[in-house]
Amino acid sequence: MLTDYRVRQRDYLLQIARALTSRLNLNEVLGLILRQTTDLLASHAALIALVDEDGVYRVRQAYGIAEPLLERIRALPPLKGDLRRAVHELERQLVELAFNFGLGRWQVIAMPLVLGKDEFLGAIYAFRRRGAGFGADEYQLLRSFADQAAIAVNNARLYEQLVQEKRRLDAILEFSADGIAILDSAHYIQMFNRALSRMLGIHAEQALGRRFEEIVVLVNKRSGMTLAEAEAGGWPLVSDAPAVRVEGDLRRADGSTLSVEMAFTALFNARGRLVNIIVAVHDLTRFRLAEEMKATFIAAVSHELKTPVALIKGYASTLLRTDAQWSEQTLRESLKVIEEEADRLSELIENLLDASRAQAGRFRIAPVELDLAELIPRVVQKFQTQSPSHQFAVSLASDLPLVYADEARITQVLSNLISNAVKYSPPGSKVQVSARATPTEVIISVSDEGLGIPREEQERIFERFYRGENATRRGTPGTGLGLYLTRIIVEAHGGRIWVESDGKSGSTFHVALPRMAAG
Repeated sequence: MLTDYRVRQRDYLLQIARALTSRLNLNEVLGLILRQTTDLLASHAALIALVDEDGVYRVRQAYGIAEPLLERIRALPPLKGDLRRAVHELERQLVELAFNFGLGRWQVIAMPLVLGKDEFLGAIYAFRRRGAGFGADEYQLLRSFADQAAIAVNNARLYEQLVQEKRRLDAILEFSADGIAILDSAHYIQMFNRALSRMLGIHAEQALGRRFEEIVVLVNKRSGMTLAEAEAGGWPLVSDAPAVRVEGDLRRADGSTLSVEMAFTALFNARGRLVNIIVAVHDLTRFRLAEEMKATFIAAVSHELKTPVALIKGYASTLLRTDAQWSEQTLRESLKVIEEEADRLSELIENLLDASRAQAGRFRIAPVELDLAELIPRVVQKFQTQSPSHQFAVSLASDLPLVYADEARITQVLSNLISNAVKYSPPGSKVQVSARATPTEVIISVSDEGLGIPREEQERIFERFYRGENATRRGTPGTGLGLYLTRIIVEAHGGRIWVESDGKSGSTFHVALPRMAAG
């Protein structure tokens, strides 16, 4: 009779073990464990508590417990520290809580879920009303069941972690700024992310399942080896083969090209068989533009430095000639040119230093109470003297308030904007400088009657080293630092700068500075 009972018990446990291990969703596994616990022990209810990733022991799921009591159970403070002691402490709290809730004396049997020798996962708690206590056979039965349940919980947790890791990896690949493609060993595309779709101008659905070489076509190769060239040379022979890189232009769906660098990495399985090739595509467009801008900047700076140096040297050499006697007027005019060119040289060097400080995050201002109604006419007057071929007009609102700003830096902002207006507008044209107040800002505007700025350039003109097409085509001198530094100065004051232009006739630059708070 006893043997028959143990055989039936073994068969029942085997059925339960098969049911448990066939599920990988953790919540489903926990629900099944609790239902089987109540069935196995003919108990009234059950719950399961697990150790979280942060080491806290708390109730995870319950079965057969009325919702009002379950809310009280969930409100129990989580347990930490000695987790095996926590099993018995939670058991004591559950008995006490059930009694206080008016359910009488319950008997609770707790069985730890232990994986291997000492990896504690949690515990199962089965409930019976007093008078129908748990016997030794039932303890043994629950212990055997708990061993199978621990394996099922661990498998479900590992699967859950694997799913989460896969989702995280998929998100990283999908939203990476670089283009990513995953190929099988025959170069058929298995994964194709958004960035690569954007680079090529096609949808991922158009690429999946097709050969890589059909979709990704590299032209004008500049360096490195293509995937086909690398494999022709024997790559990859081993699992730790270095990545293969190639640089060139990617042909897009609309026929245009994109400057890119591609890297190919081989992925092997445990048996040393090639299973995937990971392709990373990095867009070099901004890098190429930056290189071109840098080269243009170096050429412009060289020219800008050469001109004042040549004038200073030429006038100084002329004045030093011993075979000529110069009149006082000639001496004064020559020295005035030397002084102006030295100032120009000093300004250029200071701009270069400012750009370097801004790039290094060391740009500083020294703000004071500043009266723009006094400063603006003073700066404009200087340009009226220097540029008699242009007409200047100043229009200031009568209620212009003080601002809290660095006088030298705001003078630099005004000078840069007025200088650009003069430089890019024809002789005889008008340069208008105005200022008005809003409830939160003071807005300074500088308008010219030049060629205007195309809309596609209106954001970029404030970038470091950038020079507009009109300036380049006309050969207008400049380094591409003036508006960049102007933006840096304005933003350092908590302000903003923008330009308005129809791209055909005239431009207006606006600088908004915060009003000084009352008191």
